[in-house]
Amino acid sequence: MKAYDTLPIIKAIIKGVKITDEELQIFQSKMKSYGDVQGVIGAASITDIITIVIAAALQFGTSDIHVEAEEKKIIIRLRIDGILQEVASLDADLWKKIIARIKLISGLKINVIDRPQDGRFTIFLKSGDTDVRVSTIPTAYGESVVMRILKPSAINVEFSQLGYRPLAEKRLLKEIEKPHGMVMTTGPTGSGKTTTLYAILRKLNTPGVKIITLEDPVEYKLEGINQSQIDHAKNYTFAGGLRSILRQDPDVVMVGEIRDLETADVAINAALTGHLLLSTLHTNDAAGAIPRFISMGVKPFLLAPALNAIIGQRLTRKICTNCKEQVQLTPEQLEFVKKVASTIPPESGEVVAAETEWKFFKGKGCDACNKSGYKGRLGIYEILTMSDEIKASMSEQISEYQVRELAKKQGMTTMQQDGILKVLDGLTTVDEILRVAGESA
Repeated sequence: MKAYDTLPIIKAIIKGVKITDEELQIFQSKMKSYGDVQGVIGAASITDIITIVIAAALQFGTSDIHVEAEEKKIIIRLRIDGILQEVASLDADLWKKIIARIKLISGLKINVIDRPQDGRFTIFLKSGDTDVRVSTIPTAYGESVVMRILKPSAINVEFSQLGYRPLAEKRLLKEIEKPHGMVMTTGPTGSGKTTTLYAILRKLNTPGVKIITLEDPVEYKLEGINQSQIDHAKNYTFAGGLRSILRQDPDVVMVGEIRDLETADVAINAALTGHLLLSTLHTNDAAGAIPRFISMGVKPFLLAPALNAIIGQRLTRKICTNCKEQVQLTPEQLEFVKKVASTIPPESGEVVAAETEWKFFKGKGCDACNKSGYKGRLGIYEILTMSDEIKASMSEQISEYQVRELAKKQGMTTMQQDGILKVLDGLTTVDEILRVAGESA
């Protein structure tokens, strides 16, 4: 038995506010599904309401808690597996007490209601610490609050667990193990880019490698890695911070996002002078990253030798394994699967099973998945590695379409194709692939 096992499992969140494992367990035992949250909250004190919302969020694997003031009520919504679910509403008269409680535990100014605020608190539990980042903005009937739950488990993902296709993973691994160059991740907010970058950093993190990150903000702590946070108020920007980092003798640098030409130029210079640089870009897919760089003003003759690989990604919901059952697709769905499967390039190393062997599944809906049929998420990816042909074709006029076609020619599977392969693997559904990747590749 460890010495600390005999201590009471109670720690302050912030400013004397306390929460216990026992309290969470009591509330969680009363909430087997989303529908139970309203009843538990309805009979609670203001102090307990916030604890109940946190308990529900932790129980249902929530990424974000939304608390919103409307004219006649307060709405509480949870984002679970990427989908917002309304779980409770409260009388509008409770707003001032609710927002005061949230601001108190988050270290925000209670009397400031006319401008945005950002705060943070930590939940200390026996199972581990969980940070919660809080953002408020003024709205017509009060404020909108979003609490982002930063669970350490979200980034404790190994590179091999990300879910790449075998040949794509082998190709990407070759690129991230190079001593210099740029590896970019692309996709919208909430597509798993940070998880991917952290998994790559964990893969590269050894005593012989100096790794520094520049983030906005630092959300998760990584052991053995120097993490720096930009500060606009002090003019510590991505571009300026990156210049300073390059004087720190790093081997690997991660920049949270490349947003402008200044940062892009410094990043490319780093990649061309012996550093491996990882970053993100907001584009719809991997092929779109190259035209985006050029539209920023980056010179193609500098970009071509600097880029190693671009990862496009989305997150799709997984079929709940507790209520998974075989189903028949509609004729339209089956036609879609056939169309996408037929375009998977042989160079990708993927062998698609004969149509007679195809099986499709969905979740029937159970208590484990709150009747949704889905539980958890997985990534769908496209990995574009820089071939000589792509580099030679890069010019001011190169289009996303041209890049994509060249990448397919060398064996890149698109996100849509990767999604359909995962449908055929029984991991997700056609509806999910259509939702996150669309009908056209």
